[in-house]
Amino acid sequence: MNLVPTKEGALVARRDNELSASTDIAARPNFADRKTTKTIDGAEVSGWFAEDFTLDELRTLFCREAQPALRPGNAKYAGKEPLLALSDVLQLARDGCVRTARTVGVCARLMRPAYFQAQGLDTVGRLAGDLTTGGYVAPAAAVWVQASEPDALRTFGQLSQVRRMLVIEQSAHDDPVGPALPTLSDVRGYAEAITPDQDLLLDPAAAVFPAPTTLALDAHNAGLKVFSRTARAQNAFLPPALRSGDKHPSARGDLDKLLIALFADGLDGVATDQADDAVRARKAVIDAIAEGRARRGG
Repeated sequence: MNLVPTKEGALVARRDNELSASTDIAARPNFADRKTTKTIDGAEVSGWFAEDFTLDELRTLFCREAQPALRPGNAKYAGKEPLLALSDVLQLARDGCVRTARTVGVCARLMRPAYFQAQGLDTVGRLAGDLTTGGYVAPAAAVWVQASEPDALRTFGQLSQVRRMLVIEQSAHDDPVGPALPTLSDVRGYAEAITPDQDLLLDPAAAVFPAPTTLALDAHNAGLKVFSRTARAQNAFLPPALRSGDKHPSARGDLDKLLIALFADGLDGVATDQADDAVRARKAVIDAIAEGRARRGG
């Protein structure tokens, strides 16, 4: 769950603070004059931005699939679900715990905290406060806080004991003059886990798939847990070796092989929309490891 702030600083669950792709805001005549252009991550973006609206205003919107060409199955839900605030998501998790008698956790990612801080919106402090109010106060709480900005995680750690996870994006390190990958021993000073792009865990250019890098092992040796970022079934999101014969970006590729490769790499967890597939893949890897040990006599 990605989090962005409203005008008054409330946190809402949206992948991006520009809302026209993922809600019906562009079709609302009463909000037409609120369209604007901002510089986001160095690029000019035009649209309607969460931080320009109150929570009450955003609660009138309905969600839609932001990439219908890639996930056409989700398009049928357009206009049926309201936009959720963080408090709504936490309540859903608590209700799920009661309904299923299982622990239902929340993974909350702060999007662009430095950008919003510059606008007077303290998303780090707001998240820490909201989690404390909701009873999420200990390292054992069923919640992780994610961010790609180390400073945000450091600040959060001064306000809350909830576990933190550094998001490591491949695109942020492609430029040879850009930032280097973080030193894992340094990460351990402000986070308990990392969640890297899959291309940093499995070499997508290798002749034979999978070809694990050493990142997961190195992170574990540094005392960090490792979680993969979202594994999706569509060709557009899969390594070339796992894409289906149907070359369309929305066609389903070999997600099972990707999930098995990630769990075989020793990951502690995988984010995915296909939870059932992930559970089967994890069991397959556990069974294979147990069988191998049995053959070796223990």
